Amino acid sequence: MKVFQIGAAGGIGRRLSMLLTARGDHVTGMHRNPEQADVIAATGATPLVGDLISDTVEQLAAKFRGHDVIVFSAGAHGTGVDQTTLIDGKGLEKAAEAARQAGVSRFVLVSVFPDAGRDRETTPGFEHYMRVKKTADVFLAGTDLDWLIVRPGTLRDEPGNGLVTAGLAIEYGDIRRDNVAAFLDAALRRPALNRVIIELTDGPTPVEEAVDRLLG
Repeated sequence: MKVFQIGAAGGIGRRLSMLLTARGDHVTGMHRNPEQADVIAATGATPLVGDLISDTVEQLAAKFRGHDVIVFSAGAHGTGVDQTTLIDGKGLEKAAEAARQAGVSRFVLVSVFPDAGRDRETTPGFEHYMRVKKTADVFLAGTDLDWLIVRPGTLRDEPGNGLVTAGLAIEYGDIRRDNVAAFLDAALRRPALNRVIIELTDGPTPVEEAVDRLLG
């Protein structure tokens, strides 16, 4: 399988890349900053310079061609509302259109759990982020791609245990980044899991079983 990652240098992207390349899959990791190339290469992926903001749809499509699936886990990560709009919002829209032009029908988006942050006082920037993420979900779901949207709970860095709760609507909770990556890895190997939005937290069910239940 040939996987193109947008957000390859991030916490989930790095973990997923290591799982995929260990199995022998080919991963191309797009990065904007030069220092991210070594980070991506260390996971076994092939670094490729690209920029969701400055690249045109046609330029992105040229990078995507020949791959089997796009995995989008990029984000502005608190760098401001303008960057959130350009990366999490418009960037996703450009990437989805580029995938269509490139003939890459499978597109996996790592989004955000809609209940995130509701147990504390939020900021205007956070509310903008949530609106942009929802708008991106709506955009992707309206395409004719074989899309999959995964909405993880609050991300944690503790070592994963391969146990999750996954479903169309579940109680909000935390999830280890390792477990998100493991879920994505399993989902990528089941192309029949598409055109659905999955909420994801840590839980009692082995990842492989959780994915199979979604197909059941």
